[in-house]
Amino acid sequence: MAEAEQHIDYVAVDAKDILAERQNGWAMFTRSATWGIVLIALLLIALKVLFG
Repeated sequence: MAEAEQHIDYVAVDAKDILAERQNGWAMFTRSATWGIVLIALLLIALKVLFG
């Protein structure tokens, strides 16, 4: 069986790029979590009003 050759290029990564990407991801997560909680609360209130 032939040996597979692998070549990996390592590039310099700037910490500011990683930090900005993670902060953006965290902001998107907290925004979606907030909207999810609000929507569930509204759904529960609507169910209580309609069927309670």
